[in-house]
Amino acid sequence: GKTYECKARGSFRKDGVSPLVGDRVEFEVTEEFKGIINKIFERKNFIERPPVANIDKLFIISSYTNPTPNTLLIDKMTVIARYNNIEPIIVFNKADMGDFSQIREIYERSGFKTYTVSALNNEGITELRSELEDCISAFTGNSGVGKSSILNSLFERDIIKTGDISQKLGRGRHTTRHTELYEIPPNSFVADTPGFSTFEAGITDYKLKEMLPELFFDFKEYLPYCKFSSCTHTSDNGCAVLQALKEGKIQASRHNSYFELF
Repeated sequence: GKTYECKARGSFRKDGVSPLVGDRVEFEVTEEFKGIINKIFERKNFIERPPVANIDKLFIISSYTNPTPNTLLIDKMTVIARYNNIEPIIVFNKADMGDFSQIREIYERSGFKTYTVSALNNEGITELRSELEDCISAFTGNSGVGKSSILNSLFERDIIKTGDISQKLGRGRHTTRHTELYEIPPNSFVADTPGFSTFEAGITDYKLKEMLPELFFDFKEYLPYCKFSSCTHTSDNGCAVLQALKEGKIQASRHNSYFELF
């Protein structure tokens, strides 16, 4: 319940290690509310950009309009989350502006937890808050989707600055410039992070490409039935995934995203 301003031991730099938001550490107090970090405990996971560690859930925020939902961006975030052993949860904001039922159905049928909220009138905020209990969560989303407004509604106070949408660019004014961990008592922690573009790092990882079909969980039950073990699920030569797509068992937008990412 106290805040200490700490420096990291110089030995971390030699080892190529740097403390990240979300790290669990051991530190010693050197003077009142100041200290030195001596040890960084083993991480469950970490993401380089933005620099966060030990994240349990990633809330991927999209909005009804300005900007409208982009399924490729949402699907890319779910892949990166699962690759890093983080549970992705999809949140559609600005429910006061229109009907999310069609796009929400895509993700519910694909096995994702989804929430529809309005930060403007607090619709769905109580249900979303219960999802944050006893874990460290991160919120991400394109600029302008209302991520900071949702966080302010969850905290029931203005802890994060919000900005107007730039009409010229159709995006927010970069009000979130750094990553910071906030506490919702008694035991929920939320990392506010910059927008989607900063999650690009790592998407070119070859191991990620190899694992890509498995990271689309709605593909998993069909993967063992492809004619060839080397199937890329991009051509129709005995591919069980494409057959499931034709039969409507896999959503078209999901396979489109897979193809683009592959």
